[in-house]
Amino acid sequence: MLPKIVSCTTLCYLAVASLLVALLLLLAVYFYAQYTLGICKSKKKMDGKTVIITGCTSGIGKETARDIARRGARLIMACRNMEAANKFKEELIKESGNNNIVVRKLDLSSLSSVREFAQQINREENRLDVLIHNAGTAEVFRKKVTEDGLEMTMATNHYGPFLLTHLLIDLLKRSKPSRIVVVASGLYVLARLNLNDVNPTTTMPGYLYYVSKYANIVFALELARRLEGSGVAANCLHPGLMSTGIWKNVPPPVSWVLNFILNTFCKTPVQGAQTTIHVAVSDELDGTSGKYFSDCHEQELFRHVKDPSKGKKFWELSETMVKLQPTDPKI
Repeated sequence: MLPKIVSCTTLCYLAVASLLVALLLLLAVYFYAQYTLGICKSKKKMDGKTVIITGCTSGIGKETARDIARRGARLIMACRNMEAANKFKEELIKESGNNNIVVRKLDLSSLSSVREFAQQINREENRLDVLIHNAGTAEVFRKKVTEDGLEMTMATNHYGPFLLTHLLIDLLKRSKPSRIVVVASGLYVLARLNLNDVNPTTTMPGYLYYVSKYANIVFALELARRLEGSGVAANCLHPGLMSTGIWKNVPPPVSWVLNFILNTFCKTPVQGAQTTIHVAVSDELDGTSGKYFSDCHEQELFRHVKDPSKGKKFWELSETMVKLQPTDPKI
């Protein structure tokens, strides 16, 4: 019996040691998040400016919208859930005293919805100073394909924003100097972009979230190259690890563990929104384009994600995937 007792004791020690290591790693994440926390210090008012933010009903999009409303901008909340968006709109008006806030329907996973939204904006608005691509989704286990035959995560996080940028680019150019802000993620390091399969409908959905963040950066950098000299700046950013609504599709019990970790050890949405706000409003970034930011500071990217030939090829493939028309604005 002694060998069995020793074996069980050893297993117990290993289990305790593993838990301690996991706890230490989580504490390291917490202290790193707090130590590197960037705060947008700009006090800039945005009266007379128009800002579109996609996905404003939760997470960092909600806190970004709150900040932009306080600065006095005309805020266009581009959201899929109209009930939640209109409820938040009323909250924002009372809180900020800014009555120049509107809600418009946008489902980035649907190319027809993107076109309808853009048509409405181009018809109703005479300027667009900042376009913030914030909305995103993360399908973890369920493989989903959109009405356009696109993989859901890539459609929402990349192809929808790609098409929307094209359809609003003329308005942005007429409003120069203007800005396009792409909320990406430092988690791009966990993925690679397969140019031989840019609509990966059979790939594990959880992995595709990281691929879509990689795609966001490739898109932003190529966009900046194409917009050089136009008066429209394009930058991307990493908001940090935080608790947001993006992982709402994760089923329990995984969601319980994930939410506990995110809520306890990572940034809050208010903290996570700081870099988005910084890139969108700070005067010190006037004329800055094609850069990647984290914690309100410019950061370096790995060489493979900055490859111009990859950016050009992916752009051309994306044009095909969104069925860009000859009559659509070109970038």
